[in-house]
Amino acid sequence: MPKTESTLDILAREDSVRLKAFAETLLPELGEIEVLKSRTGLVMLPIRDTAQAIAFHLGEVLVSEAHIRSAKVEAYGMRRGRDLEASMAMALVDLALLTGVQTPECEAFCAREAEDLQNKDTQTLCRIEATRVDMETF
Repeated sequence: MPKTESTLDILAREDSVRLKAFAETLLPELGEIEVLKSRTGLVMLPIRDTAQAIAFHLGEVLVSEAHIRSAKVEAYGMRRGRDLEASMAMALVDLALLTGVQTPECEAFCAREAEDLQNKDTQTLCRIEATRVDMETF
């Protein structure tokens, strides 16, 4: 499975406990891993004003990131918050996908988590919809 933007989106939002547990299963087959970066920092949160169509920065978001390499293949993980272990786990899954290590297991894991995230998003949207006020009825 080639690395796709949606795969990284899933891993970035995934439950950190499940992500870390899954990444642990990949370590024996990944071989020697060089950690290029493991740090926390702030990134700007850009947003577009739809009324005037101009971009501005809403604020900053604390993130943790991990950049690793194994056998000349580089992988990356970035997650919201300061959990360096979770960003490293994300990078390990990314590395496994890029190198073909346990590909069916990685694909199945990402598919399960994508479904779980979709269910959570649907529940959140339902709760938001329940608070919507139709101004035309006033």
